[in-house]
Amino acid sequence: MRSNRLSVGYWAGLAALVLAGCSTAPVDNTANWSPNKLYSEASDERDAGNYERAITLYEKLEGRAAGTPLAQQAQLDKAFAHYKAGEPVQAQAAIDRFMRLHPASPALDYALYLKGLSSFNDNLGLFGSLAQQDLSERDQKAAKESFEAFKELVTRFPDSRYTPDARARMTYIVNSLAQSEVHVARYYYTRGAYVAAINRAQTALTSFVDAPALEEALYILVRSYDALGMTQLRDDAQRVMQASYPQSEFMAKGFKRDESPWWKLW
Repeated sequence: MRSNRLSVGYWAGLAALVLAGCSTAPVDNTANWSPNKLYSEASDERDAGNYERAITLYEKLEGRAAGTPLAQQAQLDKAFAHYKAGEPVQAQAAIDRFMRLHPASPALDYALYLKGLSSFNDNLGLFGSLAQQDLSERDQKAAKESFEAFKELVTRFPDSRYTPDARARMTYIVNSLAQSEVHVARYYYTRGAYVAAINRAQTALTSFVDAPALEEALYILVRSYDALGMTQLRDDAQRVMQASYPQSEFMAKGFKRDESPWWKLW
């Protein structure tokens, strides 16, 4: 009898614990909200900088308004909230999903623009904390991804309201990539690796057009050929430099570090 009473007491206690656990389950305060109210509250949270909360609400809205234009808008706004929260990987994943689900959406130009922005503003790419370091000296993977998204935008939607800014950012990215090559060329030159310096300077000159960094690339060629005693090639590079940059200060003053970087457009 005692054993039975213990068993009954055990199961009663266990049931009480289960019921207690159920009673403390989180309550979804949005359960009775309309899709419009969900969207309004999510947007308010986003505008207030509460991106995590906004993302949660946008995800709820996606489920409740599935198949509607409001759900599509929620997907884009969620991507924007990830972007503003400094979460470029999540932002791009959300954008890629939107583009896969809605390839004919009238908002596709905005999706491409946002995809470019999410890489353009990546902390490992162009616009992270500078910390005395040129942007072009950083990892260029994000810059290249950003360029491809902007390129697709301006190619497919030349009349989009986002295209002019995308073009400007593409120019910035090209200049930054050219400067990256020149930084490497200068690094090799200062360490006496003149052949390597020549190769990287030539890469910049053949891969990019009208980038500000090309002036220094030519100067590195001149100095490297001179250091190797290759006088004919040195003179050829110098003639090209004088024709292209007749007012260049490199020939008179050597390498320089501008206090106001050329790449700072915004």
